[in-house]
Amino acid sequence: MQLVVARIGRAHGIKGDVTVEVRTDEPELRLAPGAVLATDPASTGPLTIEAGRVHSGRLLLRFEGVKDRSAAEALRNTLLIAEVDPEELPEEEDEYYDHQLMDLDVVTADGVEVGRITEISHLPSQDLFIVERPDGSEVLIPFVEEIVAEIDLAEQKAVITPPPGLIDDRAEIASSRDSEDSQDSEDAQDSEDAS
Repeated sequence: MQLVVARIGRAHGIKGDVTVEVRTDEPELRLAPGAVLATDPASTGPLTIEAGRVHSGRLLLRFEGVKDRSAAEALRNTLLIAEVDPEELPEEEDEYYDHQLMDLDVVTADGVEVGRITEISHLPSQDLFIVERPDGSEVLIPFVEEIVAEIDLAEQKAVITPPPGLIDDRAEIASSRDSEDSQDSEDAQDSEDAS
């Protein structure tokens, strides 16, 4: 099975280094020197990692045969793809590979259907589930312990306990409208009492 593990960013320096947007929880395993990665577009690869280092909080990679800034810049926006055994599981018990989470049904703890995971977005602060709702709209669910209560791979579902407004912003709008309506009726009642 193929997994996208990074996206190449801009060139860094003049010796062929590139910044990468990491899309794996195991960069030390997937993006180690010597790793051979397929690419999308396929015409730019395969690429073999020659060296890697962290600079100012960003991972920099250098690939074999990429010796200058021009060659590095030509790789910009290329996706790096690793071949992974589909039976392989992450080392930590509560970690998951993206392919395990894709297409899971998302339901609330009380059984309300929210939708289906169509994409996982890896941001610096946290990961997000991009969930397609039955009506075709999308909702973003932070993949954090406080919200994602359970991942059940056997049942193919993710159980969430969303805070108010996360999956149904109409609840907040309705409550503010209700308070305005009640304030209007109180004002009207005060006017009648005064006359």
